[in-house]
Amino acid sequence: MKAVIQYLNRIVAAGLASVLFSLPLGAEGSRLDTLFSELSQADPKEARRIAAEIEMEWARSGSPAMDLLLRRGEDALEAGDLAMAVEHLSAAIDHAPDFAEAWHLRSIAFFRQERFGLALRDIERVIALEPRHFNAIFGLGVLLDELGKPALAREALLRAQAIHPHHEEIGTVLERVSRELGGATL
Repeated sequence: MKAVIQYLNRIVAAGLASVLFSLPLGAEGSRLDTLFSELSQADPKEARRIAAEIEMEWARSGSPAMDLLLRRGEDALEAGDLAMAVEHLSAAIDHAPDFAEAWHLRSIAFFRQERFGLALRDIERVIALEPRHFNAIFGLGVLLDELGKPALAREALLRAQAIHPHHEEIGTVLERVSRELGGATL
């Protein structure tokens, strides 16, 4: 396990930060553009509602079959059946490789399986497809912290927070990571 983490540390240090932080904050899609604009200006209660709408948009692939695979993968993930979650989500990705939310949920399954390299690869794909995916960027921060990269984790968390200022989990993890770095809490 230690060798895997050391290997992943080198990968992360070498390239991920430059890939993530060179991406634009915007992406195509007028409905999502409007929702993201509203999210950045919303109060905490309204932000929760807007974020839920964004997440519902992300869960729509445009194909009922792919949406079903996503729901089955999500159900398996919630039930703790990580192998089944990976199976359903991989099937969705195979048939709809631009379906960012399938990549995102599979990254969570891989993370829970401690398959950090695969989780990282899937997160990179999510961010390439939807650079504003605050949940994936948050997940990247958590993964980087797990891999012993708190400075990079903090950068990812700050980016996620810039997109969704009222995301409760981001603030909690960001405060902990900032303390790890010896900085002031936010």
